[in-house]
Amino acid sequence: MLISLYVPCLAVQWNGSLTCSKWDCDCPFYRQRGCCCAANEMYQVEEESFKRIKYLWQKIISLNSSVNSLSDGFKVSFKATMIPNMAIEIPGTTERCFGPFNTNVPIPFPHVTLNSGNGYNPSMGVFTALCPGVYMFSFTTYSSVGEGGRLYHKVQLMKNGRMVVSVWENNREDAEDSATQVVVMEMQRGDQVYLELLSGRKLCTNMEYNIFTGHIVYPYTV
Repeated sequence: MLISLYVPCLAVQWNGSLTCSKWDCDCPFYRQRGCCCAANEMYQVEEESFKRIKYLWQKIISLNSSVNSLSDGFKVSFKATMIPNMAIEIPGTTERCFGPFNTNVPIPFPHVTLNSGNGYNPSMGVFTALCPGVYMFSFTTYSSVGEGGRLYHKVQLMKNGRMVVSVWENNREDAEDSATQVVVMEMQRGDQVYLELLSGRKLCTNMEYNIFTGHIVYPYTV
């Protein structure tokens, strides 16, 4: 009886031309369901709708599986800092600094607190992209000198040997200084990013305040 009641409910919403005379509400109770106007057509619509819903549900399940697989396969992020013993005493001063050097030097960040995907090499301070996509990198540079000392540094983020962004300081007015840069850029698989201290410059005191981070924003897929 419930099925019979469902048919006239659907027929009320029928927008097509009638294939018979107007149906009678008493029809489902006294005759076969097929005697109601548009009943056969409504059965067909119902069947087609069910098939389409089933198809869409299968597509949703497949898409959900692909998204989960993609998310699990491209979890890439890292955070690393310098460590205190990287600073050594400069002869003739009381300053303990990383640098100066007579050439540009990649800065290692050996203390790693996050390295999902293992794309970051702590001994070299180099991140290598594991997959193509858009990445975000940030770094904070800190230096502090004694009274009368000179803040003198320039740190630049390098991609495949070319500078992308930098921070710098050169003055005797401040005893300490920090600066942060954030950059978003495309990376291909195998591209490398690292920080570099320019020749003749130095980072002094509290090396652990120098931080290097990065993560994938979204991967490129075929």
